[in-house]
Amino acid sequence: MTAAEVGLLQELDDESPSPWPADLNEVARKLLTSAVRCFASNGFHGTTTRDIPGMVGLSPAALYVYFPSKEQVLFELIRTGHEKALDYIRAPEIQHLGDAAERLRAIVSRYTEWHARHHVIARVCQYDLAALSVEHYNDILELRHQTNSVFRGAVQQGVDDGTFATVDVHRVARAMLSLGIDLVRWYRRDGSETPEQLGRSNADLALKMVA
Repeated sequence: MTAAEVGLLQELDDESPSPWPADLNEVARKLLTSAVRCFASNGFHGTTTRDIPGMVGLSPAALYVYFPSKEQVLFELIRTGHEKALDYIRAPEIQHLGDAAERLRAIVSRYTEWHARHHVIARVCQYDLAALSVEHYNDILELRHQTNSVFRGAVQQGVDDGTFATVDVHRVARAMLSLGIDLVRWYRRDGSETPEQLGRSNADLALKMVA
């Protein structure tokens, strides 16, 4: 699929504004927006360094003004996606929740909602991870460990205070993470369920896992 065709795909429209850092140059932000659509549609290896700038009307050389390589572009996308999702479930309003069930519900719901609203970049975060360099992969692995820790901590809190059953914390936390991540395979903005509805549904499932 050509870059022009990818640019018109409605299924690659996110529900929220682009998550790129505000201090990035406007052209760099446009290149990242183009890249995430190209990677989500054609994959990292199926996307050329001409496709990314071409979608926004720039010459192939424009990419290298802001990024030294296509792999660096991918890393910026995947790092941003993981950091934003992690920030969303570590928000102060969640950390201040004392009740274990309320806290777990909030974390699972928000994690699901984030992946629905940002399903395009989230898809790239999951499908193209293996294309990163070893150094960049390890950086992302650390972010994933931090995300896992948030889920495990929420489950462990409930187990420790008797709110939840005595479950295998690592296995249950991994299953809860999968509820949010898996939707990037099939979620569409014009589908029958909103991100909020999916969040509530997955939160209900999560609480049943620890009942």
